[in-house]
Amino acid sequence: MFKLLKTEGKARRGEFTCAHGTVQTPVFMNVGTQAAIKGGLSAFDLKDIHCQVELSNTYHLHLRPGDDVVKQMGGLHRFMHWDGPILTDSGGFQVFSLSGLRKISEEGVTFASHLDGHRIFMRPEESIRIQSNLGSDIAMAFDECVENPAKYEYAKASCERTLRWLERCKAEHDKLNALPDCVNPRQMLFGINQGATYPDLRVWHMQQTAKIDCDGYAIGGLAVGEPTEVMYEIIEAVEPHMPADKPRYLMGVGTPSNIIEAVARGVDFFDCVMPARNARHGKLFTWSGTLNIKNERHKTDERPIDPECDCPVCRNFSRAYVRHLFTAGEMLGMRLAVMHNLYFYNQLAQRIRDALDAGEFEQFRAEYSGKLAGRAD
Repeated sequence: MFKLLKTEGKARRGEFTCAHGTVQTPVFMNVGTQAAIKGGLSAFDLKDIHCQVELSNTYHLHLRPGDDVVKQMGGLHRFMHWDGPILTDSGGFQVFSLSGLRKISEEGVTFASHLDGHRIFMRPEESIRIQSNLGSDIAMAFDECVENPAKYEYAKASCERTLRWLERCKAEHDKLNALPDCVNPRQMLFGINQGATYPDLRVWHMQQTAKIDCDGYAIGGLAVGEPTEVMYEIIEAVEPHMPADKPRYLMGVGTPSNIIEAVARGVDFFDCVMPARNARHGKLFTWSGTLNIKNERHKTDERPIDPECDCPVCRNFSRAYVRHLFTAGEMLGMRLAVMHNLYFYNQLAQRIRDALDAGEFEQFRAEYSGKLAGRAD
């Protein structure tokens, strides 16, 4: 399932194999929340921008069109016409974001739909059932993502409950995978580490989580407002206790610099809405830093968004044209920007892998970790 090819310091180069293909790691997963990339990209576009893994959202697809509908249509792969690996998150983070509309108990979470306000009760078993209906390659365990900062006693109780929920998720997942009508009987399950910003809770929870035989392990509950250095400190504390023979996933992270730094700390999988969200507002990533394509200085700029980039956008269009599309309110501008940014993130992961293959990751890190956090010309 996961083959560790080589290491450089704590950075890892590997291969992850699942029902719908083999993924080269480190990998950035492209977020298609509702089985579509926001910005008008289809499954065909994902091939063009070298996407390896698509990520969809359990909570949103449960509400629309309904996971039962997706199952009836043959599962998420057939529904969106994507033949590569898919990861579905558990819905836990979305429940966390509805903090004013939810109530947590040992059995599960009661919350209000953001669409029409109707009450929903989701148990760990229900989250796994939904993901089984979707037929993703990787299902995430249902967890509680606590806010930062959180009181120590609450974070501790939440960790203990998340651990009990993982046991229930595992039992339900094993049961559903064995059913004759299972959409993807080879679906895998990843457990999630929590513990807010308390290193001792994080370590204890990771140690206990690792005792439950999951196919991979994630670090959740970070990049939700804590300082970047605190996030790095938590990764450093947790990493020694994550099984070395299983993939490691840092959920919801992050900037190009965050990804490089987390790879240096032993992480394999990443996802973030940032590249697509920023693109829809005209903020683009380049190998010299970020730029705002809406700026007046790009009005007659004949250069591509990034002269170092060979994405379909940079091969064919100028900054001036993409800026014109934004200022004219043409949806093509948003589509091209999203395509460029996601290509950049996928290429970032590729360059990281190439550097690891060549034994040159530290040089790559030294050159780009700071540069990519700055502004381009």
